Amino acid sequence: MESSAQMQKKELLKAEKKRNIKIYILTAVLVVMIITASFYSIFFGAVKLELNQTLNVLFNGGGGSLYNIIWNIRIPSVLTALAAGMGLALAGAVMQSILKNPLASPFTLGISHAAAFGAAFSIVLFNAADIPPYFSFLEGFYLPSFFAFLFSQMTVVVVLFISHSRSAAAETIVLAGIALSSLFTAGTTALQFFADDQELASVIYWTFGDPGRTSWEQLYIILFFLIIIFLYFIYKGWNYSILNVGDEVANSLGVDSKKMRLYAMTAASILTSVIISFVGIIGFIGLVTPHIIRKITEGNQRQLFINSALAGGLLLIISDNLARTAFKPVVLPVGVLTAFLGAPLFIYLILKGRRYW
Repeated sequence: MESSAQMQKKELLKAEKKRNIKIYILTAVLVVMIITASFYSIFFGAVKLELNQTLNVLFNGGGGSLYNIIWNIRIPSVLTALAAGMGLALAGAVMQSILKNPLASPFTLGISHAAAFGAAFSIVLFNAADIPPYFSFLEGFYLPSFFAFLFSQMTVVVVLFISHSRSAAAETIVLAGIALSSLFTAGTTALQFFADDQELASVIYWTFGDPGRTSWEQLYIILFFLIIIFLYFIYKGWNYSILNVGDEVANSLGVDSKKMRLYAMTAASILTSVIISFVGIIGFIGLVTPHIIRKITEGNQRQLFINSALAGGLLLIISDNLARTAFKPVVLPVGVLTAFLGAPLFIYLILKGRRYW
């Protein structure tokens, strides 16, 4: 006869196996849906392409307008949407987990607003003549991107400094981020007031998130940071699962909770800053996507990070395709669409969801 303890252990192992199978199925479904949505986005857009011609250009190359549309516009746009969605959702999942706060995300912690202020600052107050010769590589598109990244990182330093002075309390970090968001929003509004018509149009255009504005070179930069930081969180997933249980438990098992939280915030914020500096502000992806994954299935932090990243990439690809095709020939900025879709979805998750922490 088996003891009650052995039977309970078998039941727990059986439940764990079922949960893991469910998670693996979810991962496989997300991958298939990403591939399907990516090919759909390549074939369909403001200009509808013939299937045979598109396949010929994809696999045999060539030249002309069709080649330019596919290889220089649509494929970089789709891959940028995938990478940006994955990065923002991963950053949101990490921030919510380490802060144990469902409202934590790159958008609510002020990183996005700081990037917008940095871009507006460069557009309104700087021009090519003001750039020293040794910074000539920042001319054009890279100037607002550089300042967006700079100010977003300054914000992260301030938030981390405030959190460290208050023993890294999760509530302190979120409140500091909200305060900085208001500050940078006011600063961006002030810069817009003093800008001329051309500068104002540039600032507004930059704040509209758009994966289609990136080139292959900028996409490579995003992918570089995404791959390195994604692999870091996957490698350290077990430590973050322990940290999610509680600081006392983590410290007793040899995991330095303060250092792990600092490393996580730094890595997630760098990834967010790089994405926003090239793509612009895209809200709610990092906030909503982890909640959707938790709503579908439970799992450890490594599984949460992987599926949140995949779901974020899928969500942004679909949103970008809708933004390009829903109001043809007008192309709607994807940041506007994600805000419209994300806000009611988040409210629904709040009303119908359950408590995660």
